Amino acid sequence: MVETILFFLFAGFAIACGISLVYHRNPLYSAISLVGVFLSLSCIYVTLAAPFIAAVQVLIYAGAIMVLVVFVILLLNLEDDKPRSSLTYLYGVAGGLGLALLAQAFFIFYAVSRAPKQAVNMDETVGRTLSIGQGMYTQYLLPVEIVGVMLLMAIIGGVVLARRLSQPQLELVVDEELDRRMESDQKDDYRISF
Repeated sequence: MVETILFFLFAGFAIACGISLVYHRNPLYSAISLVGVFLSLSCIYVTLAAPFIAAVQVLIYAGAIMVLVVFVILLLNLEDDKPRSSLTYLYGVAGGLGLALLAQAFFIFYAVSRAPKQAVNMDETVGRTLSIGQGMYTQYLLPVEIVGVMLLMAIIGGVVLARRLSQPQLELVVDEELDRRMESDQKDDYRISF
C-alpha cells in the first residue's frame, strides 16, 4: 500500500515537472524541470527495488547529462523569442494527443492490475548491483571501455564545434566588442588576448 502511494506521489511530481518543462520559455527553467523529472523517476526506481538503476539515473542523467545541456544552453546564448501566434492550432492537437496518451496510460494501468500476481524470488532476481558490476567489469569490459572512449570523443568534438572560429571572424568579434566598449583605439593591437 505504501509503495502505491509513493508511486503515485512521484509519478505526479514527474508529470508536474514535465508540464513545467514544456510550459517555460526560458531554457534554463526547462532544464531545472527536467532535473525534477529525472529525480522523480529515480525515486520510482527505488520503489521498484532497482537501486542501481536509480543511482545511475541520478548520476548520469540528473548529473552529467544535465550539466552538458546547461553548457549547450549557455553556449548558444539564446535571446528572448517573440511569441508566434500563427501556431495556435497546435494547442488543440497537443491537447488531443495528451488525452490519447492519458487514455493509454489508464488502459495499461487497468491491464497490469488485472494480470495474475506471481511470486518473485529475490535471491534469483537479476539486476542487483553486485551482478551488474561483475558483468560490466568482467564479461563486458571491452564494450564499457569503448563507450568511455566514444563519450570522450563526443565531448572533445562538441567543444571543437562550439568554439570553431576562423581568424577573421575572431578579429571581427573582438573589433565589435571594442566598439561596444568604446575602446576602438585598441583595434589591431596584438597584445589583446582572444
